[in-house]
Amino acid sequence: MNLFYNQAAVGDVAFLQLEPAQGEFQYENKGDVVEIQLDGQVVGYNIFNASLYVSINGNGHIKLTETLVQGLQKAIESAGFTFKLNADFSPKFVVGYVETKEKHPDADKLSVLSVDVATEKLQIVCGAPNVDAGQKVVVAKVGAVMPSGMVIKDAELRGVASSGMICSMKELNLPNAPQEKGIMVLSDDYTVGQSFFEE
Repeated sequence: MNLFYNQAAVGDVAFLQLEPAQGEFQYENKGDVVEIQLDGQVVGYNIFNASLYVSINGNGHIKLTETLVQGLQKAIESAGFTFKLNADFSPKFVVGYVETKEKHPDADKLSVLSVDVATEKLQIVCGAPNVDAGQKVVVAKVGAVMPSGMVIKDAELRGVASSGMICSMKELNLPNAPQEKGIMVLSDDYTVGQSFFEE
């Protein structure tokens, strides 16, 4: 679930994306709220006059809090919709441990990794030349929003499923990031599963 807001450019409208989706959307308008559906599934809401319901600070991608989600839920219900928001507040950028690395069966420059993030093991396809088993790395989990605005989702790369992304310093928009390609390898001081950013 992602929230976008830019009062200066768009006005007092909160854009709530529940699922990344593309296609022929259907819209239902009740009061200040527009429900967006795709093939019968609710994928988002546009909430007009958002500041009447929630206090949003900042522009662009807004970090969700329990208070924000409660306010958005109230706006949705007061407009007459019954959909219940289900927010995941777990960190989206975490320390992972690369347990195994195998060559991609259909792409020379890609590797298929098994990455432990403490709560689960993820299969991630990675193209970085310096990735290897035994490393601690920064994993952007499904649902993470990169500094570029790109949302990480489950994907298939050349026929192999991939859930998440192993990040470089440049992708994380960290200062003094090297220009050459390669993921950021962490020291042993980091704990697998911990949030990489203060969240």
